[in-house]
Amino acid sequence: MYIGKIEELYQEWQSLQPVKEEYLQRLNRKFMLEFNYNSNHIEGNTLTYGQTELLLMFGRVVGEANMKDLEEMKAHNVCLKMMQEEANEKNKPLTEFFIRTLHQTMLREDYTVYRQLPGGVNTSYVVHAGCYKTRPNSVITPSGERFEYASPEETPALIADLVAWYNQLEAEKSMSPIELAALFHYRYIRIHPFEDGNGRIARLIMNYILTKHDYPMLVIRSSAKKQYLDALGKADKNVGPIPSAGAHASLEQARDFVAYISQQMENTLEANLRFLSEKADSVWWLNGEFVTIKNETVVKLLRLLIDNPSITIPEMAKFLSINPSAVQKHLKTLQDKGYMERTGTNKNVRRNILLVSTT
Repeated sequence: MYIGKIEELYQEWQSLQPVKEEYLQRLNRKFMLEFNYNSNHIEGNTLTYGQTELLLMFGRVVGEANMKDLEEMKAHNVCLKMMQEEANEKNKPLTEFFIRTLHQTMLREDYTVYRQLPGGVNTSYVVHAGCYKTRPNSVITPSGERFEYASPEETPALIADLVAWYNQLEAEKSMSPIELAALFHYRYIRIHPFEDGNGRIARLIMNYILTKHDYPMLVIRSSAKKQYLDALGKADKNVGPIPSAGAHASLEQARDFVAYISQQMENTLEANLRFLSEKADSVWWLNGEFVTIKNETVVKLLRLLIDNPSITIPEMAKFLSINPSAVQKHLKTLQDKGYMERTGTNKNVRRNILLVSTT
């Protein structure tokens, strides 16, 4: 259904495999940071990209951070690793047990949500980690209407159908991996089997499917949240409001969302191919964007800080053959642009570079 340019890009991507280990590590680091940050940020996690990188790469926290958001980010990264390991077992079928295990790992434990209803009435409910929902869930659409997902009573059978359908099509190879991943995501969201974490699980399983077929994994960027939700909404209009119909949606009915995911794959393949081909000291990467550093001294400073985040300003000045005030000016610029985060005290400072090198 959606081939052409994606197929050409995919063949070019495949021709570069296996990627050299050092480049693979950079690609993996790039994806790990972007996926964890964006998938959680879409759902309201307040950590910045810099805080996410420091937490996941260095185990450090900078600035004020909500403890729940920190634990959530770490748990999501564990889920990413679990998903990749599971997907690498090519002949192993997808199971409900694995989906529930991902959810259990992501939420970590049951917790209670407290809300105030219109009129000032207080209510609460328990979110169960690793268990299907026990209460109805829904969303308010941009038009103000309530859109219902599958009921708690329907959910076990619909999820069982979804997993069986996926495994059958996976075996038949009757649908392209991108179409299969996108349609699984859409059908899963229409069920919304858990009380929390459904979007994150949907994006993890979508990437599980892509990984099984040796496609690069996708990041749905929080900056494009509206376009993402709009694509889901267009598919909802094609399918209609009945949850069971959404849980069994056809490729044609979900065409708008499949087209959106296909475009994300095209963008990802192009970005990854450029990342592997650039090989220029001046070209770096930060959360979905290429960054060009034209000043050779700044490039040397970046390399120096990557190798030794705790190096002092006098040591930097001596290495770069510039005066300390010039070093301080460059450091301030890097920090102001969000390319670097500073942690520690004046006596024990670390300057952590958030950019990922293409070389």
